[in-house]
Amino acid sequence: MPASPSPLPPRLFDRALHRKRLTRAAHGFAEADFLHRRAALDLAERIGPILRTFPLAVELSARRGAFREALDDAASDRVGHLIEVDLSPAMLAGRADARLVADEERLPFAEASLDLVVSTLGLHWTNDVVGALIQIRRTLKPGGLFLGAFLGGTTLTELRQSLVAAESEILGGAGSRISPFADLQDAAGLLHRAGFKEPVADVDTVTVTYDHPLKLLLDLRRMGETSVLADRHPKPLTRTLLARTAEVYAERFSRPDGRLTATFEIITLTGWAAG
Repeated sequence: MPASPSPLPPRLFDRALHRKRLTRAAHGFAEADFLHRRAALDLAERIGPILRTFPLAVELSARRGAFREALDDAASDRVGHLIEVDLSPAMLAGRADARLVADEERLPFAEASLDLVVSTLGLHWTNDVVGALIQIRRTLKPGGLFLGAFLGGTTLTELRQSLVAAESEILGGAGSRISPFADLQDAAGLLHRAGFKEPVADVDTVTVTYDHPLKLLLDLRRMGETSVLADRHPKPLTRTLLARTAEVYAERFSRPDGRLTATFEIITLTGWAAG
């Protein structure tokens, strides 16, 4: 009796819509790239102390090239040839270095062909994180290194709470408008399930302040980080609901100086392919 096929992972995110959002964001990405640059610099600085070189490397979710710039400053002698990969061709436009448009969920690289794979704030948009990590591990040569950063559990907790409160008040219930994020305690387990050796996960909590919640929403749009949930909320985000969300946000999350806090959690993963 033939084995039944493996069940497909749930479709949490609309990847085609995510590509469109990234393409829309590409032109103004530099105006809100502070999280991407922070993650890219951290990843580059982790490579510097490693006493080996990586002749062929790939960066996933390269966006506008912050990791390459950070690598030049922090570890230029550690990486030989770097291929920048992004889901959106617009993000890669205008640069002369090696670039490739590809989806993290369907990597085009040969098995055991790469020395280093870096993923910069993109894995939280994949429908099957473990599946994506397994693909990454298979592309690595024995002893190859994976470094990845993605947004974690407490990201946008203030916005999430404010939306839930406003929806419950106006609509009589709340639905999902903000993407779910993995917790730190689950992160190293993702690497272990994907077959990586010596998995390590740590977190960088970033608090940003704004003078109005709409400025936060504008930054999320410029980052290409607005929601692309496949099962989208059945009711639109109306002006009334948005205005009440902003009021709740100001009531609950203002600092003494009147500015509003927004939390971002960057979880960084490190793992090695079996040698």
